[in-house]
Amino acid sequence: MPAPVLESLQNDLVDYRGRGLSVLEMSHRSSDFAEIAAKAESDFRLLLNIPDNYSVLFMQGGASAQFSLCVQNLDQRKKVAYANTGYWAKKAMASAAALTNVVEVTACQTEPLISIPNSKQWLDVADASFLHVTDNETIDGIVFDEIPKTELPIVSDMSSSILSQPVDISKYGMIYAGAQKNIGPAGITLVIIRNDLIERSEQAGLPPVFNYAAMAKAGSMLNTPPTFAWYAAGLVFEWLLESGGLTAMAERNQRQAEKVYQTIDKHDVFQNSVCAANRSRMNIPFRLSEESLTKAFLDEAAARNFTGLKGHKSVGGLRASLYNAATDDAVDALVDYLESFARGKP
Repeated sequence: MPAPVLESLQNDLVDYRGRGLSVLEMSHRSSDFAEIAAKAESDFRLLLNIPDNYSVLFMQGGASAQFSLCVQNLDQRKKVAYANTGYWAKKAMASAAALTNVVEVTACQTEPLISIPNSKQWLDVADASFLHVTDNETIDGIVFDEIPKTELPIVSDMSSSILSQPVDISKYGMIYAGAQKNIGPAGITLVIIRNDLIERSEQAGLPPVFNYAAMAKAGSMLNTPPTFAWYAAGLVFEWLLESGGLTAMAERNQRQAEKVYQTIDKHDVFQNSVCAANRSRMNIPFRLSEESLTKAFLDEAAARNFTGLKGHKSVGGLRASLYNAATDDAVDALVDYLESFARGKP
C-alpha cells in the first residue's frame, strides 16, 4: 500500500480524527462511517468514470468467492463461457464447473512464446449466460491486450490490474476485484455491475448476503461490512486522485515495467516466456538460465531488502510485482540488482 495511506491508517488506528475511538471500533451504522463509505464509492466511480447504469458493491471475502457468486447470480442459461488464460482463469473455471456447464472458448498458445489468441479465433458460444475473462494473471504474468469482441456480457476478474490504468467500463457487464493488490487490505471485494445484470440475481434464490440485487438495494450494508478494509480502500482512492488519477498511474506503471523487462531481455541469465503484447505490467515472472542460481539470487535479494521475489509455489522461478504502490526508487533499485547479478557481482 502507498506510504501516505499507511501513515493515515496509523494515525486513525487509535483515534479517528479526534472522535475518541479507533476506526476499527466504528459502527457501520454511524454517521462517520456513512460518510467514509459514500466518499469511497464516489471517488472510486470518479477514478474509473463508472456510468450511472452500473452499481458498485463492496462485498465481503475475496475474488475467489466471486468465482462462484458470479455464476450463481448471473447464469440464466445453464452455460457459461471462459477464456482459459492461466492459473486464476483455471481456478475460476473449476468453481463454475461445479455449478453449471462451462465452455472453454480459448486457451493460451505456448509456442514460440505464451500469448492469448486474437478473439476472432475464439469459439463462438452465443447461448452462454456470459463470457468470463481474467484480465491479468499474477502467476503467469499474462495480460489481455484487447477486450474480446462478443455479444455476451463480459465478466472480468480485475483483482490484480484494477486502478492501474483507465478502463472503459461500458464494455463490461461486470468487473470484480479483490482488494489486496491495488485497492487495500484483504477482506473486501469491489464489484462493478451493470444494473440489467443485477436483475438476473433477483431470481437466483441465494442468501441475501450473496445476492447482488439484495446487496445493491442495501447499499452493501445488508450485514456488517469489513469497515476497516472499506475505509482503507477509500484512502487509496484519495491517494490515486491526488496522484493524477489512472492516466498518470498507467504512465508510471508502463515506465516501471519497461525498465524491468528491458533489463531481463538484455541478459541471457534471465528468461521471460510471455510474448510482448501479453506481458503484464503488474507481475513479471522470470527464471534464471540455471535453476541452481535461484537460491543465490533470492539470498542476495533478501540481503538487499527485496522480499516477495520468489515465484508462486505452483510454478517456481521468480516474480517481481509492480503494483501501484511500488515507487520509482524501488523499481530502480531492483533494476540495479538485476544488472549486478547479471554481471556476476551479486
